[in-house]
Amino acid sequence: MNLFNLRRPVPSLDDLILDAKTPTLRDDLSSDCLMPSVTRPPQVFVRGQGSWLWDSEDRTYLDFSQGGGANSLGHSPQVVTKALADQAQSLINPGNGLYNRVQLNLADRLCQRTGSDQVYLLNSGAEACEAAIKLARKWGQLHRGGAYRIITASNGCHGRSFAAMSASAAASENRFEPQLPGFSHVPFNDLPALHAAVDAQTVAIMLEPIQNDAGVIPATEHYLKGVERLCRELGILLMLDEVQTGTGRCGTLLAEQHYGVRADIICLGKGLGGGVPLAALLARGKACCFEIGELEGTHHGNALMASAGIAVLDTVLSHGFLEHVCEVGAYLGEGLARLAHRYGQGELRGQGLLWGLTLSEDSADAVVKAALSEGLILSAPQPDCLRFTPALTLSKSNVDEMLLRLARAFSRVRTAQLQCRKGIAV
Repeated sequence: MNLFNLRRPVPSLDDLILDAKTPTLRDDLSSDCLMPSVTRPPQVFVRGQGSWLWDSEDRTYLDFSQGGGANSLGHSPQVVTKALADQAQSLINPGNGLYNRVQLNLADRLCQRTGSDQVYLLNSGAEACEAAIKLARKWGQLHRGGAYRIITASNGCHGRSFAAMSASAAASENRFEPQLPGFSHVPFNDLPALHAAVDAQTVAIMLEPIQNDAGVIPATEHYLKGVERLCRELGILLMLDEVQTGTGRCGTLLAEQHYGVRADIICLGKGLGGGVPLAALLARGKACCFEIGELEGTHHGNALMASAGIAVLDTVLSHGFLEHVCEVGAYLGEGLARLAHRYGQGELRGQGLLWGLTLSEDSADAVVKAALSEGLILSAPQPDCLRFTPALTLSKSNVDEMLLRLARAFSRVRTAQLQCRKGIAV
């Protein structure tokens, strides 16, 4: 008798977490016609309101991802849905070659409230970063003898467009993706490395105030102020990718305000549209050098999307809103810190309503799946990190409910891990 044949199969962590249910699309529709792009759970979502989502089986989920922070005011906020409905009845898209009143209003609001001189509206944060790179190199041709090199930080991520991927250190390591020349990557929060990388061909330094996809890693105040000082001393541009951190996410309209720095070029996206595709390139002073014909896009600044941007911006800048973000953000951070200590997890990082929790093991995907089973939607930018980007309208009761569901998810994963280890030991 072969004793090895009597061994039980080693249990799968996913099977134990999900009670061995075969994931099938929970709807009468098929996903076969969709090109594969990301791994999705089987639920099909049909309705959302604020911090909550409902699937086709009418089960509710507390959403602490909000489309990676895109839904800055939560799901289907009344101010955005009304703005879109009203605007759709009058003018949707006259074309990029014509002015529209909503486009001009949003550009004026952004300039006034951020201290910028010019704005260009786009569809996505990746497009904004792409345009920022093009703008910096145009400025280098005009004012720095044709300098074109841009220094970015290791593990940074600036989107999935061609130039933005080249600026992203993680993407540049993928040999299957073509890269544009003229980018160099240095360690984040390392001023000496940054000083050493600058040369006569350097035109700009491009950074995220908080590295989102790297695991929510904030720049230190000493570092970011040192970067600004270096740019001023050398006469090069400071570019801040605030696609994730802007529009109130960190408790200030822009994260640069929290750090006390001022960039020449800023990229906004995600939360600016409140869930619809809208982004903005902001430029100040000497960086305003684009000419007619150098930026084009069929839907750039269309009236419908701009109306959503105005609704979001007016809400974020309304009395007490950013104070609420800071208060509830601190409450969320305190709750996560307590939960991390109870379950032996790692470091908590973040600001406002952008937080990353490092786990003691590479179990983030398992926790995300377990949380989904508990009716909680989270994301995991790294194998050992959970990310929390809830609606900026979040309440403390939402935070309390999330902590209860996350605690159950941690317990579920811990139990599954113990069962797996027992199975391996048998």
